[in-house]
Amino acid sequence: MKTSALGMVLLALATACAAPTEEASGTNSGDRVVIYPADAVITMVSDEVAGAVAVEGNRIVAVGTRDALEAQFSGAEVDEAFLGKTIVPGLIDPHVHMALSSLQYATPLTPPWPMATPDGMVRGLPTREAFFTRLAEIDAEAPAGEPLIVYGFHNLVHGDLTKADLDGVTTDRPLVIWHYSSHDFYLNSAALAWAGIDASWHDQFEGVDLDEDGELTGRIYEDAIGALLQTLGPILLAPDRLSRGLEGFSGLLRAGGVTTVADLGYGIFTLPIENANIGANWQSLDHAGYRLYLVPEHRAFDHAFGDARVETILGMIDGEIATPAPVLPQVKFFTDAAYYSQTMRVSEPGYLSGQSAGTQGLWVMQPEEIAPTIQPYWDAGLAVRIHSNGDAAQGATLDALETLRPSAPDRAFIFEHAGLFSPEQVARAADLGAGISAASHYVFYLGEAYQSPLGPDRGDWILPLASLSASGVPVTLHSDAPLAPPLPLRAASVHMTRATREGPELTPSEKLSAQEALESITIDAANALGLEAEIGSIAPGKLADFTILESNPLETPGEGWGDITVWGVVLDGEKRPVTVN
Repeated sequence: MKTSALGMVLLALATACAAPTEEASGTNSGDRVVIYPADAVITMVSDEVAGAVAVEGNRIVAVGTRDALEAQFSGAEVDEAFLGKTIVPGLIDPHVHMALSSLQYATPLTPPWPMATPDGMVRGLPTREAFFTRLAEIDAEAPAGEPLIVYGFHNLVHGDLTKADLDGVTTDRPLVIWHYSSHDFYLNSAALAWAGIDASWHDQFEGVDLDEDGELTGRIYEDAIGALLQTLGPILLAPDRLSRGLEGFSGLLRAGGVTTVADLGYGIFTLPIENANIGANWQSLDHAGYRLYLVPEHRAFDHAFGDARVETILGMIDGEIATPAPVLPQVKFFTDAAYYSQTMRVSEPGYLSGQSAGTQGLWVMQPEEIAPTIQPYWDAGLAVRIHSNGDAAQGATLDALETLRPSAPDRAFIFEHAGLFSPEQVARAADLGAGISAASHYVFYLGEAYQSPLGPDRGDWILPLASLSASGVPVTLHSDAPLAPPLPLRAASVHMTRATREGPELTPSEKLSAQEALESITIDAANALGLEAEIGSIAPGKLADFTILESNPLETPGEGWGDITVWGVVLDGEKRPVTVN
């Protein structure tokens, strides 16, 4: 990279006790035992399916048949609210972005495909003409003269975008188009002037495009985003905007039956802003309706704390340094750039078409820097969550893991997003004990559209989850919200069908089974967070976090999982039906 900026600044947590033996109370906590019978209780403990679960306070105390539990806990309350329904472990989204979701769900939208939002589905704009028609409508509706930021453009759907195209929409206001990937912005001439951007930025940052005449094209991305945010920040990060966006995002999580999320990038927007946003708007488990954990991002903490970065993170994990939600003993890193914007690092001959044609994409860390950058955190006992998308990136990340692995054979090292994996890399990931947290909608959104940019071989390497799972690599799914909806059942459906938005299936041999798909959003997701002793399955001693479904997913075809109605959740032992905000 040309500078050391925060770079991708927008991408921006054991079953220990046996079943109780006391009759009415089950344990000595003083809470009354409540038995919840259901059509099915899918435990995710092997392939066990039970008929009821017993809860005392916020913990599971027993699982079995209704008759057996009523006999074991004589005098217990029997709550029949879930008769005719299916109880599964609380669904988990192990990779979201709280601040980014707060921003984008409060921004005018021009998505290339239908997009689930807190206000319902927003129609997709599948052509260039539809994009510009909607953009003109948004411009006409906005207060005259004020800067306008619009999210959702995608070049593989809408074509190339230049400042001249945007000047054709308006020259009367700064107009900024935010790429669906969140890694790219496109500015009209007024916006470039407003932000003070000129051709000299090209020599300062990785991420300022010039045309053949040496003039700005209007595209600003990756390394240059931090500088651009000096201008955009006061608008994007306005407290009322953050509050509105996060409240809507929380409603979307509740509607999807999500009980636990992790923010993979704590600190990217600076700790004061993120702490204020989470503290004011997430507030607590009781207010939000889901558990939130934080995973610090290396570059943000290096920038803020320098040599004290590891010590600071350890202090947050231990609670010695106050944070608005618990911090997990993990750290987020980046190997390469973005799948959605064709800047992930791919092998030769690079991209064959699209806005990155003729290039191989971008490194965020040079290959030789990865292991040394991780080493201080690794030595402190912290697990790794590393954004690694392209196949070239996987090779470099696997090399780093090979260097680190001997000193901690069982330490979690999770590849985040994992856009492309060659067959050789699948085998190597298994040998090195890696885990995969896959982006939920890469296949559906861009599986077909990416065939031309990648070519026939690499086009088959998009999220080969069945191969990874068969090799023994734990596989979980995440939304990377707001880049895909935080709806785990819909995400699992995508990987059971391998359907693309255009219709054809992508590499059908990589379909997950129903059991694997459910594991990916429950127990395997808990493992990725290091919380498998607390959540992810229904077993005595674990937290009483359940998602309540109107249909049994293991008896529902994969294409129907996204349509399964979510009744609500039990969170920390408390029933929380889905309600309309």
